[in-house]
This record gives sequence, structure tokens and C-alpha cells, in this order.
Amino acid sequence: MRILVCYDSSEQSKNAIKMAQSQATAFNGKIFVVTTLEKGVPDNQNEINAAKKELEAVATQLKSGGIECQTDLLIHGLGPGEDLVKYTAEKEIDMAVIGIVKKSKVGKLFFGSTAQYLILNAPCPVLTVK
Repeated sequence: MRILVCYDSSEQSKNAIKMAQSQATAFNGKIFVVTTLEKGVPDNQNEINAAKKELEAVATQLKSGGIECQTDLLIHGLGPGEDLVKYTAEKEIDMAVIGIVKKSKVGKLFFGSTAQYLILNAPCPVLTVK
């Protein structure tokens, strides 16, 4: 089983890692931990380095638990939802796991929702975690 985790170092994405870890253990899966930098910021080296450091820490944690994993930092100039949907198709992901924060309808209208975009457009099931 190939499991994507959308990771942004928030508490919700850390909970998504835990859920993916239990799924990977149960189904002998591989976890793909992905961070996407919105709108692409290839010149912001500080943000890129911080994201890489976070991904390395997650990979170390998963590998120490005996779980195969791959990390990727996406900087394509797309919105996060578009990046993640494209990635799930390219890597033939079986399930995506994403942490969510409860937002009002007005909040989603103004700020969009990466989770909502992923749920509606991903070619695989999407598990949301609080």
C-alpha cells in the first residue's frame, strides 16, 4: 500500500503521520511524506531548508519504526491542492492522509481548503485527521 501524507509540521499533520504509520504497519505500506510550498518560492532558501529539515526528521522517525518512506518537497508554482493531486496520480498513491483544521464556510470561501481540494480531486481515497 502506498500512503501519501500531506505534511506542514502542524499538529494536525503530525496526527496524520501517526495515522499513516498505523496503516502502513497494518498493510505493509510505504509512506510518502510530502510538503508543498505554495505558489513556488525557489528563491526563499530559509523556507526550503526548514521544510527539508522537517521532512528529514519525519523520515528518521518513520524509518526507526521500521516503515519504508520517501519524502518530497514540491516547489512547482501550483497551489498545494493541485500539487498534491498531481503527486498522487504520478506516484500511484493508494490512500492520502491529511490533517484538517475546522474552518467556517466563510473561511473556506476566502482562504480555500487544501483538504477540500484533495478530497474532491484526488484519484484515491482521502483520510482526514483532526
